[in-house]
Amino acid sequence: MNTVPKLAAAGAAVAAALIALAGAVIAGSGESAPEPRPTLRWTPGACVTGDLALTACNGGDSEVIAMAADPPGPGECPADTDDVLRVGAGRTACVRNFLEPHPGAPGGGGGLLRPGDCVTLDGRERACSRPGWYGRALALAGEPAACPDGTLDTLDGDLQVICLGRGGQVLDRGACVAEPATDVIARSAVTRLPCDSPHAWARVLSFEVAPAHCPPSSKRYLRADEGYRPVTCLSVLSK
Repeated sequence: MNTVPKLAAAGAAVAAALIALAGAVIAGSGESAPEPRPTLRWTPGACVTGDLALTACNGGDSEVIAMAADPPGPGECPADTDDVLRVGAGRTACVRNFLEPHPGAPGGGGGLLRPGDCVTLDGRERACSRPGWYGRALALAGEPAACPDGTLDTLDGDLQVICLGRGGQVLDRGACVAEPATDVIARSAVTRLPCDSPHAWARVLSFEVAPAHCPPSSKRYLRADEGYRPVTCLSVLSK
């Protein structure tokens, strides 16, 4: 009986099985497929680059500390917010830097408008270290009548009235002004001058709600068409 062909056939089958097994081992020894990257979303705790784009939190310059409407309503962003980013229809992100500087600090020029910030005539915040701001916010109120004592002027903000105290170009008691072209003028349009200037015309005595409230020594007054106390009582300087 000739068994050589059968043995040869069996040997070939074993060899084929070993090759297949080796192939399976080689195929299984490679690196596993990479896990999908997590989806970045504008949510509290997300990290933001200096270019204001979302990034993984092993990098980034700032963090989303709250989400708010567009524009944010009063109290929707925390007080230490450094920037407010529009991130979609009706949504903003309240962001704070990991490191200094913090523009959201009072006077820093960014974040939320708050007492101590400087503002331009259109009610927008500007860093107090930069030129061109009109006044410094003393408080924010729903209407001029709700401004606190010490308010010298007001501006209309996006959502609230900005009550202005001393500083900048805001007129204060004792300040001197040039003679305006008319008696009815926006207070912000009055030119403030040093009192020793040859063009100084009058000195501010007080701010009142009506001319009848001016001090007896006030011979002239200016009436603004807006503001907390629209009448500026003046004492004309002798020349």
